[in-house]
Amino acid sequence: MPYLDIQPASFTDQTTASGAHLSAGRRPRRKPGTWLALALAVALAGVAGGVIGASTSGDPAPVVLDQTGTGSIVAAQQAIDLAASPNLDAVAIGDAVIPSIVTVEIGSNANGSFAKIGSGSGVVYDTAGHIVTNDHVAGAASAARVVLSDGRIYDADLVGTDPLTDLAVLHISATGLQPITIGSTAGLDVGSPAIAVGSPLGLDGGPSLSVGVISALGREVQTDAETILYGMLQTDAPITSGSSGGSLVDEGGALIGITTAVGVSNIGVEGIGFATPVEVVQRVADEIIATGSATHALIGITGTTAYEPTDDGGVMPIGVTVMSVLSDSPAAAAGLVEGDVITGIEGVPVATMDALITELRRTGATRPLELSLADRGPITIVPTTLEGS
Repeated sequence: MPYLDIQPASFTDQTTASGAHLSAGRRPRRKPGTWLALALAVALAGVAGGVIGASTSGDPAPVVLDQTGTGSIVAAQQAIDLAASPNLDAVAIGDAVIPSIVTVEIGSNANGSFAKIGSGSGVVYDTAGHIVTNDHVAGAASAARVVLSDGRIYDADLVGTDPLTDLAVLHISATGLQPITIGSTAGLDVGSPAIAVGSPLGLDGGPSLSVGVISALGREVQTDAETILYGMLQTDAPITSGSSGGSLVDEGGALIGITTAVGVSNIGVEGIGFATPVEVVQRVADEIIATGSATHALIGITGTTAYEPTDDGGVMPIGVTVMSVLSDSPAAAAGLVEGDVITGIEGVPVATMDALITELRRTGATRPLELSLADRGPITIVPTTLEGS
């Protein structure tokens, strides 16, 4: 689980042209103290040295990087108020979801035996044996195993990864699998119930469940100096090391996100967790299963959030002003010009640069897209694939 070291800082505008190039999923390095630093990806067992600290046995508490790069152990986890959702049937949700949650063990094969060095979580995606997890859990592993909720253990093959969304797909040859029910984020509001089900700390005995709410929608989460995740769900459902790749479900037990990151400060876990929305998960997973990789749309502009004045003297974001159009790009071919204001994509309003990038993450690069413009009719753009995706 990436632990985000939340530093008090005044954030600069991240929607300026210099930081919002739509041909890249990364942004320039921020000054120290102004970004949320990636610390530890998964629960580690017996790994020593470097930025991830040291442990002699078992799965240690998460390690958090401070600004100097040194590690500090964080073991606290906020409690939750179950009374916040009095009508929630957590037992029924657990019965429905737990069979679809797995532990992903990462390690190496030496002399014909598996040596575990860490663990994360995963979700049974289909009956064919595909498991969705995070790229930071399984993407760099030399070997992986999947432990089902009933205790069965299988060697796992890596089908493909997508670092831009921090997702990966594994495959196991197993029968009797129970895929998770796919939900939607469309009906979610701040305060909607959110239930995290995963395998924290690699503990034996099967997945665990914790209850909270959706704290915010559409968060931008910077996990290191170069990587930003867009459109993330924020929740206060307790999530800890080893839960990366697990599920965030709604009150009906349907998947609404893959748990990916947790915010911490120098006093410990802050009760701020983030999940990749299910619409991104489903698109990326389907593409990886079909082709071994995922595509991301490149339209070829730089842009900045457009604002208009309000009657009471304020300003309100209304879309994305095109600052420049790359030559020979999809945007140029579609007739986008400097000064155009993009207000929607595929009928979904976009009021900020981050919102536009979020929708491009959801749609991918496999089909033409309709862009709504403020001062003239909609145009159809045929995106190309983002280099490196």
